[in-house]
Amino acid sequence: MTDEIAALRRLKAPTLAEIEVMAEAAFARLPRRFRDMCGNMVIRVEDFPTEDVLEELEAESEFDLLGLFQGVGLAQAGESASFAMPNMIHLYRRPILDYWAEHEETLGRIVSHVLIHEIGHHFGLSDDDMERVEREAG
Repeated sequence: MTDEIAALRRLKAPTLAEIEVMAEAAFARLPRRFRDMCGNMVIRVEDFPTEDVLEELEAESEFDLLGLFQGVGLAQAGESASFAMPNMIHLYRRPILDYWAEHEETLGRIVSHVLIHEIGHHFGLSDDDMERVEREAG
């Protein structure tokens, strides 16, 4: 057995905690003004979306959703939002890993892309705006 095959046999899928570290690093690379505007946004990494989320979004499979923004976007924020739960970004590990296995992108790049896309929902950004933020984040 070659060293390469032996090394591949020891590989394991990243854990929830490891994906969370990737997400935190991706968030830290975002432009400062963008991060500051996020306020107390919470980033959570879970294996899959809940059944309620899948039903609400009419997803065909638990692998259809890589991430989700839940909360009040800046465009909708009003005085009543001050009593609301913090905005949350959910990243779904298993669908992200499945996507990674089928594409040529690095896992870190995919995590960063999903995170920026979901934060973009908070700000009401267009796809072009989100691409610009991704470029700035490297």
